[in-house]
Amino acid sequence: MHVPDNRIPLLKNMNIDYVRRAAGDLTAVATLSDEQINYIRETEKGDISVPVVITDSEGNEPINAEFIWAWVPKRR
Repeated sequence: MHVPDNRIPLLKNMNIDYVRRAAGDLTAVATLSDEQINYIRETEKGDISVPVVITDSEGNEPINAEFIWAWVPKRR
């Protein structure tokens, strides 16, 4: 998730909406923009929303998901 080694990543919240029945295998893809990656690397403590695209074997998106990730400095 591009969090530097001197910080700890924490899953703060997950929002998951099941909008239709899934068929077959599911694939989840989470993508960060370059701006988000820079924000994570340059900010000592913070959080960020990461949308997740989940598709089934028919190419449909039966689930809407958003993860809120946070990071804090490691204690010394």
